[in-house]
Amino acid sequence: MTGSVGIAPSVLLSFHDFEAAPPLAELDAVAAAGAIPVLTWEPWAHRGGDDYDRGAFPMGAIAAGVYDDYLYRWVDELVAHGSTVYLRFAHEPNGTWYPWSPTGGTPPETYISAWRHVHDLFFSKGATNVKWLWAPNVPVAGEADSLAAWFPGSEYVDVLGVDGYNWGTSVAGQGWVSPSALFASSFEQLRTVAPEIPVLVSEVGTAEQGGSKDAWITELVAYLDDEPGVIGFVWFDHDKEADWRLTSSESASAAMGRALREAGLS
Repeated sequence: MTGSVGIAPSVLLSFHDFEAAPPLAELDAVAAAGAIPVLTWEPWAHRGGDDYDRGAFPMGAIAAGVYDDYLYRWVDELVAHGSTVYLRFAHEPNGTWYPWSPTGGTPPETYISAWRHVHDLFFSKGATNVKWLWAPNVPVAGEADSLAAWFPGSEYVDVLGVDGYNWGTSVAGQGWVSPSALFASSFEQLRTVAPEIPVLVSEVGTAEQGGSKDAWITELVAYLDDEPGVIGFVWFDHDKEADWRLTSSESASAAMGRALREAGLS
């Protein structure tokens, strides 16, 4: 990332399923890079590629303590490691694509119970170096549920996250959406839920199709820089559903570097 943008990232996000060991070597590598680690901890089992066992770790069972031995391994090893780490447990519960959502059979009250159980277990072991990042998705069009329905409570969250993507015309039924149109409603809801907690855009990206990716990046950085309480963003630098990468073109990566420097964030 430093090579393409010219600026080293200060936050690095990774993904881990509920069978993974605590990634201690990864934490060391992130620290050596001068960045803060955000571990996305997903309560399912990854079988390789796009194959996931969606029913392996139901949220109700997590809340009931069925997997406490596994949780204790994580807390013990993270406490012993000692470095500050942000846990983004069971992200995007308000979407329609994960088993820890209503479409996967998990109502908000069960999700909150599981979140609080995991948090309290870490707290009971004195894991003060572990910080909690709660990260819903920007509300899906047509969804009535507010983000507040999924909020575990201010005492259980250190940073408010939110994930959002501009799909452009890369998939049918989507259109080009500006950064402000994408995030404004979510920021308003998050500030209402917990005005004292800082906000991190924990995943963001834009497709190429339907508009100017370069201009969208420039607008995003300026918009987030002006938003009160927003402390940063994590670019989803992958070629997945669309080519979200900053290296999808030389002009895209140049636009990011230029925007960060103009905002004084280099």
